[in-house]
Amino acid sequence: MKLYIGTTKGSGAMGHSLDKAARKPSYPVVVTLAAGAIFLSILDATVANLAVTDMRDSFPDASVTDLTWVISLYAIVFAAFLAPAGRLADVLGRRRLYIIGMGLFTATSLLCALAPGLPVLLVARALQGLGAAAMIPASLAVVLADVTPQRRGAAIGLWSAAASAAAAAGPILGGVLIDAVGWRSVFFINVPLGLALLAGIKVVRVPERTTHGLPDVFGTLFLAAGTALVVLGVTQGQEWQWADPRVLGCFAGGLVLLALALLRARTHPRPAIQTRLWRSRVFALANLVSFFFGAALYAWLLVGALFLVDVWGYSRMAAGLSMSPGAVLSALVAVLVGRSLSRRCPHLVVFFGTSALVGAALWLALTLSSHAALWSMWIPVGLLAGAGIGAVSTGLSSAAALSVEPADFAGATGLNMAVRQIGGALGIAVLAAILPAQTSSSPTPYSHVVFFICATAAVAGLLGLGLASRRGRPRPDTAPSTPVAAAAPVAGKGVEL
Repeated sequence: MKLYIGTTKGSGAMGHSLDKAARKPSYPVVVTLAAGAIFLSILDATVANLAVTDMRDSFPDASVTDLTWVISLYAIVFAAFLAPAGRLADVLGRRRLYIIGMGLFTATSLLCALAPGLPVLLVARALQGLGAAAMIPASLAVVLADVTPQRRGAAIGLWSAAASAAAAAGPILGGVLIDAVGWRSVFFINVPLGLALLAGIKVVRVPERTTHGLPDVFGTLFLAAGTALVVLGVTQGQEWQWADPRVLGCFAGGLVLLALALLRARTHPRPAIQTRLWRSRVFALANLVSFFFGAALYAWLLVGALFLVDVWGYSRMAAGLSMSPGAVLSALVAVLVGRSLSRRCPHLVVFFGTSALVGAALWLALTLSSHAALWSMWIPVGLLAGAGIGAVSTGLSSAAALSVEPADFAGATGLNMAVRQIGGALGIAVLAAILPAQTSSSPTPYSHVVFFICATAAVAGLLGLGLASRRGRPRPDTAPSTPVAAAAPVAGKGVEL
């Protein structure tokens, strides 16, 4: 007897549902793909900081200034294209942009590792930053489209944990790899990981919610170029001098281009940036908090590694291992916060998380000395700061997510991460301005940097109190089984996590 499936309307629907269920990837697979993408993206933004010194042996004709562009180019391109990439993910499809970004990132990582000269390395680093920028908004949007609303909070926590762990683990992994193998290894390690994630994304076979036509091309160029000029001015301000015409020109030109991008977005049928997202008070405030938190976070991560090496005389490997307890706790706290976070309490998570970071910064600033105190001071301070960083990362991501419709998650994530990167560039610029140009064994300038971290984290915490949501409980999704429905706007302004 032959069995025909799909000959009637009812049986066809059943066959479609069974086929869709068979193709739908498991929750761990989707979360791993998203977490892996942001881990690689953020890791590469920090891991190369320690490689510049070793690059001198490979490129003896390059000056220190030339070599610092290995770091700066990645950071500038990464920050510049986060917001446009988020919009592209909403238009072209999350999975498609994930594949494009991951493929570009993996290929250029290999090119960085094999670069025969500095010009090739710089071009590869710029393209690597472009690939990383594409992966971040696409990765979170993939998660939110493919998991049930009940699991979105935990997924955001894991995604944030990966970002937090990568930012903290960059100096650790970089120090270990460079001391053991050499600077090229920090780029080689991306290749097998990237290939594994590309293989994994093949199991995500879901309909994409896309629209016809690309976003405003000129608006996208204005947005990316404007962001790049602002970040360039902040990054090079110390070296070029803040009053230098080049720095002032970067700021002026960047602000003009950003203004043009916003003006075009208000009238263009397919804008490069969704200005309506900023009408949400919570989303706008989450971005402001992200700016100050990014400044504190990146300055904290870098000043710790520099202090251990320059003042206490640790090797890069020892410095990385000394920072690992805080990194591990940061990731654990991010996961725990994601599982338990209520949509009405991200303001408390952000406030108490930044309070922990402020407390750790004050403790460190007031007790820093040239005499090593690893177990009595450094490890406890690192654990306290790590707990705060993990909590704030998840709280901010959740606050931004709950303030927009699920269909706008990629664009909102790109904007939020771009603002955090700009804040991070400012934090590193302030660090460079405070620390002496030559290596110093005095802890005093490092204490000044930590006081700056304390101030910016405190501002982030106070602003974060405004993230309290006063909206009612949203209605549950009525059709969560279809990926398109999961990505489509739901009742209210957010989803209960």
